[in-house]
Amino acid sequence: MQTSIKHLLAITLGLTLGANALAQVDHPLAILPLASEPDAKLVVYPPQPGALARGVVILQFRTENLRVLPVFGAKAIEDSPRIGHLHITVDDRPGTWAHTSNDPVIIAGLPPGTHKIQMELADPNHKVIGGETVSVTVPDTRSGKS
Repeated sequence: MQTSIKHLLAITLGLTLGANALAQVDHPLAILPLASEPDAKLVVYPPQPGALARGVVILQFRTENLRVLPVFGAKAIEDSPRIGHLHITVDDRPGTWAHTSNDPVIIAGLPPGTHKIQMELADPNHKVIGGETVSVTVPDTRSGKS
């Protein structure tokens, strides 16, 4: 039993020293140079029909070659893998908002009818680097029309 405890202590000590050695790396791990990364891409899925019937637009999306994070500024442009956020504009109205997470885009309160939602990928300095425009029709639930 005493030998087992000694082995367990030796293993624990080795794991601890190994973890400390890894934590003391003085340079970042190797990454793909930003210039070599493929272009960022946005994929938007159709709105959820159940929510749309209640007048709420829920747009799920995913990005490729870009992480959506609330990080801004010139230094962040140099990060790899690439980071950015989305600019959301509804019906070409003035005013765009920044969407900074991978949560779905949720828009409530649109009047019945067809609406255009522009979802643009933007870098940390708000330069648009791609995007997609989605057309949705909010049904008129007051009159029973859909």
